[in-house]
Amino acid sequence: MSELAVLGGQPTRTEPYPPWPEFDDRDLQAVITVVKSRRWGGYPYPGPETEAFLQGFLELQGGRYAVAAANGTVTLEVACRAAGIGWGDEVIIPAYTFQATAAAPLAAGAIPVIVDVDPNTYCIDPAAVEAAITERTRAVIPVHLGSQMADMDAIMDIAERHDLIVIEDAAHAHGARWRGHGAGTIGHFGSFSLQSSKILTTGEGGVLICRDETFRDRAASIIDCGRPHGTVGEVFTLGYNYRMSELHAALARVALERFPEQIAQREAMAAYMDEALTEIPGVRPLPRDPRHTTRSFYRYVLALDPDVFGAERDAVAYALIKEGIPAETGYPPMHRYDLFQPLLSQLPVACAFPERFRFEEMHFPVAERACLREALWFDECVFRAGPKGVEDAVAALAKIQRHAAELQDAADRLRREFDI
Repeated sequence: MSELAVLGGQPTRTEPYPPWPEFDDRDLQAVITVVKSRRWGGYPYPGPETEAFLQGFLELQGGRYAVAAANGTVTLEVACRAAGIGWGDEVIIPAYTFQATAAAPLAAGAIPVIVDVDPNTYCIDPAAVEAAITERTRAVIPVHLGSQMADMDAIMDIAERHDLIVIEDAAHAHGARWRGHGAGTIGHFGSFSLQSSKILTTGEGGVLICRDETFRDRAASIIDCGRPHGTVGEVFTLGYNYRMSELHAALARVALERFPEQIAQREAMAAYMDEALTEIPGVRPLPRDPRHTTRSFYRYVLALDPDVFGAERDAVAYALIKEGIPAETGYPPMHRYDLFQPLLSQLPVACAFPERFRFEEMHFPVAERACLREALWFDECVFRAGPKGVEDAVAALAKIQRHAAELQDAADRLRREFDI
């Protein structure tokens, strides 16, 4: 019988990894308190729980101004609208990210311009950003992906020279820091998701950090149905109900209490993983930029060379799951992403500029290689299980590599049976 669990052998790990999200009596009490208050929703904005959460979030992440919203997709859209980005403007985004990064500017009436990523980080390539700038370019959305941060020094230099708005997509980067500055506080806006799988979660929710008070008040007006806020003396624009509820904000306040310990735990175990992976043929930990001074991450991402490892990436990911290790292959490249369908959206900008969405003509070699062949993602729970959690993940990957030829021989059958 094979040693690989996917082919009938014994799994490397049988003990479950720590579940997510974590909760205790503090969460229950926070919800009870809000329920008893009868102030459950987000109106009038901001409620006391929302205001207290935002203050705590800014103390954690940095920055002075923030808005709480329904989720981390609308915060990207609201940032575009608050910056005056709209009809026919161009917003540069990376080819490797969740579809929300592209869908948000589209919803604001702008054209997302896809560019390739850096092979060392899988984050947006500054050289590709500069090459894509036209007279219609208004903004760039660098994404801090998985366990990496985009090169914010280069991005801000480009933005300043070309007068561009920078909207950091920090949905994966709560607590991360670049040269000591919190992710999301370096650009003009920083967008954070609090969705169920994120490392700071309320189930659903989002936060938008804004560089100045005017941006904050414009954003608050937009998420609050267009009502005036602060320095905005009249309704800024057509607004929507994108508010965060008081129930979600109460859960977020408790999550903030746990978060510093979770950051430290994940960062220490990620460093342990970096060192351990170097012994496995065909596996390349992504190098950490020394300017990335605090690594707080959503998923740990590594690069696998199938030719050296001996088996294709998708089969390796499936084999890891069968070994008891939570693993995944990440996002597809944006121009091949089933969730990103501008021409099916009936949004006016997509209808007006259909030639900008001819994805079959687009080619982003680094992102395609990462998304379709190389990138392997380990779930964050691996890094909350102490050294043994990391050791089991590394042992499983090493075991798969030792039997890679056997796995590759079975890959076609596994693909048919399990749709991997």
